[in-house]
Amino acid sequence: MLKRKREESSKREHNPYRRRVLFFLLLGWGLLLLGDRVSELRVYQGALIAIYALAIGSLILLTGYSGQLSLGQGAFMAIGAYAAALTQIYLQPPLIVTFIAAVVVAALFGAIIGGGAARLSGPYLAGTTLALALGLPTLANLFSFLGGETGLYFDVGIAPERFGAEFTLYKWFFWIAALATLIMLFFIQNILKSRYGRAWKAGRANAAAAQLVGLHVGRRKVLAFTISAGVAGLAGALLGMVSLVAPSTFTLSLSFAIITGAVLAGLTSLTGSILGGLVLVIIPEIAEMVSGNFGESEAVTANIPGLITSLLLILTVLFTPNGPAEQWHHHKEKKKQRAL
Repeated sequence: MLKRKREESSKREHNPYRRRVLFFLLLGWGLLLLGDRVSELRVYQGALIAIYALAIGSLILLTGYSGQLSLGQGAFMAIGAYAAALTQIYLQPPLIVTFIAAVVVAALFGAIIGGGAARLSGPYLAGTTLALALGLPTLANLFSFLGGETGLYFDVGIAPERFGAEFTLYKWFFWIAALATLIMLFFIQNILKSRYGRAWKAGRANAAAAQLVGLHVGRRKVLAFTISAGVAGLAGALLGMVSLVAPSTFTLSLSFAIITGAVLAGLTSLTGSILGGLVLVIIPEIAEMVSGNFGESEAVTANIPGLITSLLLILTVLFTPNGPAEQWHHHKEKKKQRAL
């Protein structure tokens, strides 16, 4: 009898894992097929959606599960981008090694900063990460090997010849960004479903109670900060791949945009990160349409995206505090309970 119960419990544990594997495989296959059937602009936008979704996922892990508020994810993205660019320029390793270097270097910085952040909370932690986002990208102007305002070019090379002559550079960007994002989101999803994710949620809900049952809350906060920084570093490397590794790419507005995307996604909904990334990519198009109605004024064009982002954040906090994606998830759960 006991053996049968153990077998049933083991089956229940493995079934969700198999479903997650199947979901990510089907999603990846669908995205790669879609990349061959849309225009160059949409392929480029698809790569940006994947990158933003990954950055949002890093913040969901840190804030939604660990309970640490960061206003400086853009700084860790910058660290990852510069690490990838410098590795590619000076060592020229295989592309996967370049991305691994971005993750490792950003995670190391995250561990160092997380050690201090574990002793902070609330506005103190938010202020510390905000100062990091403001100060870190400007260091590029102090060291010539970082390229200054001009920045560095992160060249991932052209697509392999076996993909054919019609396989453009933007399609190559999309394939890399989509594949990297799916792999990393799958990794995050499994961590959040593990005992580490449960421990982070317990520490966020009640740190004192978590410590009483033997959880080392401070150590686990550092771990969450480290993993989150590494994931953000990969997102930064991918963003540098499709744009430029320069201070102008990793401004404070990028960190605020990632926060807005995370709130829209729902701070505990990793699958909603794709919705957040989609919204962040659509905002510039909306801004262009709005600025066209004002005679395409340079001042209006420059400020409209930030205004739309701010309005979205305010409206989401006021009307759907947990984010539309999380709200929809709760609505589905309630419908299931009523059906039962």
